[in-house]
Amino acid sequence: MHQLIVTEDGSHTLSSEKFGVTYHSIHGAIQESNHIFIEAGLKYICQQSKNISILEVGLGTGLNALLTIDFALYLDIIVEYCAIEAYPISLKIVNELNYTNLLDKPNLQQYFLEIHQSDWNTNIQLHNNFPLLKKNNLLENTNFKSNIFDLIYFDAFAPNEQPELWDDAIFHKLYNSLKNKGVLVTYCAKGAFKRILKSCGFIIENLPGPPGKREMVRAIKP
Repeated sequence: MHQLIVTEDGSHTLSSEKFGVTYHSIHGAIQESNHIFIEAGLKYICQQSKNISILEVGLGTGLNALLTIDFALYLDIIVEYCAIEAYPISLKIVNELNYTNLLDKPNLQQYFLEIHQSDWNTNIQLHNNFPLLKKNNLLENTNFKSNIFDLIYFDAFAPNEQPELWDDAIFHKLYNSLKNKGVLVTYCAKGAFKRILKSCGFIIENLPGPPGKREMVRAIKP
């Protein structure tokens, strides 16, 4: 079960009954996703390439994917998008989310719906600029080829709620899946987490966080 919540920038988030936490910051869902994943992640990696492969850990509401396809269409770049989600939200909830209205981009609504309605575990051509593969699986049960992603959006629930997704085995696997100079971005900036990233070989950049968070992390594979 999920409860719809209006955050401080007017955009929706959801409260997860299963995990007892919200999907996005109550200080602003769109604001947070833009800050962490688009500004610190996608725009940064676009300096290296115009053909980008992204892994999202935690498709959730689909907000990060929506903002990414908007960016890809605007710049006319190709983004191959792979998302892992073990607990998909219902289409009823999807239809209530206000992201495209708030962005004033009604042309994105069909893409947003297709992100959620498209088949799982199947390669979908959502747009020529946006091939999509959704994996309905637990991250710990998912294996990846080496050196295939340019960018990872790590948007799992917090370590206290999903500790199994924040151990060193997970981040060794994600490190190996990244190309050289690849990047992982996340909202978490806990000391223990950063020590795990460093032990995997990542170079850590501490960046200012979105409203409500002092810091965020950008981790780079040398």
